[in-house]
Amino acid sequence: MSDRDPLSAVSPLDGRYARYTEPLVPYTSESALIRARVRVEVEYLIALADLEKTPLEIDAAQRQHLRAIYEDFDEADAALVKQIETTGTETYDATNHDVKAVEYFLRERQPAGLEADQWLHFGLTSEDVNNLAHRLLLKPAVEDVILPALRDVRDALIDLAHDYRDTPMLSRTHGQPATPTTFGKEMAVYASRLGRAIGRVDRASGDLAGKLAGASGTYAAHHVAYPDVDWPTFAESFVRSLGLEHEPLTTQVNPCDDLAALFDALQGANRVLLDLDMDVWLYVADRYLGQQTADGETGSSTMPHKVNPIDFENSEGNLSKANSDLDFLAGYVTNSRLQRDLSDSTVKRNMGGALAHCLIGYRKLETGLGKVVPNEQVMGDDLEATPEVIGEAVQMILRREGHGDAYEQVKALTRGEDVTLADFRALFAELDVDPDVQEELAALTPASYTGLGAELADHT
Repeated sequence: MSDRDPLSAVSPLDGRYARYTEPLVPYTSESALIRARVRVEVEYLIALADLEKTPLEIDAAQRQHLRAIYEDFDEADAALVKQIETTGTETYDATNHDVKAVEYFLRERQPAGLEADQWLHFGLTSEDVNNLAHRLLLKPAVEDVILPALRDVRDALIDLAHDYRDTPMLSRTHGQPATPTTFGKEMAVYASRLGRAIGRVDRASGDLAGKLAGASGTYAAHHVAYPDVDWPTFAESFVRSLGLEHEPLTTQVNPCDDLAALFDALQGANRVLLDLDMDVWLYVADRYLGQQTADGETGSSTMPHKVNPIDFENSEGNLSKANSDLDFLAGYVTNSRLQRDLSDSTVKRNMGGALAHCLIGYRKLETGLGKVVPNEQVMGDDLEATPEVIGEAVQMILRREGHGDAYEQVKALTRGEDVTLADFRALFAELDVDPDVQEELAALTPASYTGLGAELADHT
């Protein structure tokens, strides 16, 4: 294990942003992968002992000892496995093979009285171990780190939606002033979208599926040794005992459609948040949102007055990088030449990097949302300066009252013109409508024309 200073890290994930990515270390580090392989090999050995056909016997104390190997796995253990792989030991020459190194490590660590060398890794191909190990790490990484971070962002959005449910704000469609909304309702839209995206990620994580079918997916080695054992049923039971679904039909490799589905789901969540990042950035640029400042914090190296939306910019950059990586992973891991090629092995080692960029993006966005404060005065001034947005309301009331040319009347008054509420009221005075309708029209203001925005904000 390395004690390298973060300032010397090759990647910002382990350098500048290490404090954000640290929660992923137990799931995405090389040590974590080695430990997961040890777990698979140990549990597989115990499962073999439970078969009636095999002469292997492992008593309760020995099982406890074996499981303690991965439960108490530490940096020294990981270093030994790596040494067996790369330089060798007094007992073993360098394997230049990471899974074989785990097998030899377990030979050294097996309990006294158990001579199980011939049963370790019995009938397996390395991919049987690796595909399970990766999923044993990826599943909790998503469920224990990524999903909680996403839910924190959703909760921040819900708080904003509820706190500012009644705050009127000018909308912009095609970049132009449009029917007013409320700031809370706009945040509720993102909370709702993110909630659905979280559900897709959660389901995809729950669907992760492993294989244990040998060198070409035929159970050949298992079957030739013990033809009377129902190996497909054994494999299904074993894989499910690890908390994973079972993939029964494979080549040497797990086809990884489950990984692709998870990566696609994460991309979907990230796309929602990228949209949010850009919207909030624009709200800050329009001064609709202010940002709370911290004492001593620098916004610009040369312009002291600035409070830049750096959390949203950082989130946007990291989520964009994450989606680039996730798209690459989803497209790559589902392809393998014939029954298997090894290019996927190095690619899968980068899954942690994609998750790390996701996590940084989520945490930066959550921090940014915690700092923003709607500038209700600016929002109100903008609404007062664009009275033409009540034109939709005027023409809908007139349509209701039987004016078939209502749209054309309002269009003639407002399109391309600087219009005031007084101009609207002059139009109202010329209309042949009942006094109560005149009163209804005269009461219209941009700030009051927000429909059910406040009520919709409560639906999060």
